[in-house]
Amino acid sequence: MSNLLLLAELGLIAIVFAGLPLTYLWTRSGYNLFQKLNWVLVFITFDLIVFGAFTRLTDSGLGCPDWPGCYGTSNPWHAIGEIRLAEANMPTGPVTVIKAWIEMIHRYLAMTVGILILIQVGLAWSKLKKLGKKPLLGSLSLLLLVCVQGVFGAWTVTLKLQPIIVSVHLMLALVLLACLTTYAQQQWEEQSSSVLRFQIKPLSAKLLLLAAVALCTQIFLGAWVSTNYAVLACPDFPTCMGSLWPETAWQEGFTLWRQLGLNAQGESITPVALQTIHWAHRIFALIALASLGLLGMGALQLSNPAMPGMGRIAKLLLSLLILQALTGISNVVFQWPLLAALMHTAGSAALVFCLVRLAQWSSWSAPIHIRMVKSS
Repeated sequence: MSNLLLLAELGLIAIVFAGLPLTYLWTRSGYNLFQKLNWVLVFITFDLIVFGAFTRLTDSGLGCPDWPGCYGTSNPWHAIGEIRLAEANMPTGPVTVIKAWIEMIHRYLAMTVGILILIQVGLAWSKLKKLGKKPLLGSLSLLLLVCVQGVFGAWTVTLKLQPIIVSVHLMLALVLLACLTTYAQQQWEEQSSSVLRFQIKPLSAKLLLLAAVALCTQIFLGAWVSTNYAVLACPDFPTCMGSLWPETAWQEGFTLWRQLGLNAQGESITPVALQTIHWAHRIFALIALASLGLLGMGALQLSNPAMPGMGRIAKLLLSLLILQALTGISNVVFQWPLLAALMHTAGSAALVFCLVRLAQWSSWSAPIHIRMVKSS
């Protein structure tokens, strides 16, 4: 009964959180509620990713050491006695009042995304006759993905911040952001509208695929650096420990299934393994910057009045690459400042958004058709 009560309380909190953007959307004119909700989901998921990074960077991932509640309650107020006791025993430990609130707010935001996707499913169901099955099937797939993400969120706590679990948790969040963006940019409501069609030269899908693979690899390497706390393993730049190619321990550094701070044998992970993790992320950044830069320049050259959005996204992508380089360097030079680390994660998520947006102008064969809805 207590577990059911806890779930009911958490569900009520999630409904209240979800009600805030829904109330805002309901009062706004312009696009219909379904389209507005889809884009709001993209925005909130982006915020959730950044707040998740804040949770990790402030060492708040175990602020509430159980799941889904906090010491079996729906919020830290109800568990203040247990939290104060844990904080008194370990003042700099993982459990403090502030860290507990940070962790629970992160969970509330995650549940909010889940509630909003449930509403999205309901809206897609209500439009089944008008829009067909694709929006509903897409929304159900998003619901399944957010449930899988929730499972990894639970494992993040129960497996005590095991690096591979935390890294996959971040990667799944970015996959969710990409899928939500893909869903939101579909013109579901315009399927039955009359359209004008014309041909344009498409953005190279092969280059887009190369950039996407490079970005995903680089993001995983960055997540592996962060979850292993290897950001300062190379405290100098552009060298690492004064060398252009430092000593490495690839097998130890990239053994994926192990506990935080330990190697595969259960011993403390060596500094050489940590600097290997850091160095891999730094070296591969050159490949990611080159491939994404080529994509951005290509998109910028192909942009024209028929596709004004393509030019804007290309400029955003190129600006983000500069930001990523600067924040990545500042993490080392200024010893991992919180703001720069958050901006680095936010920049990664924004790059994923840009790649998905650019995908709508790409094709494996030229030319492609662009649809424009006739004004009524």
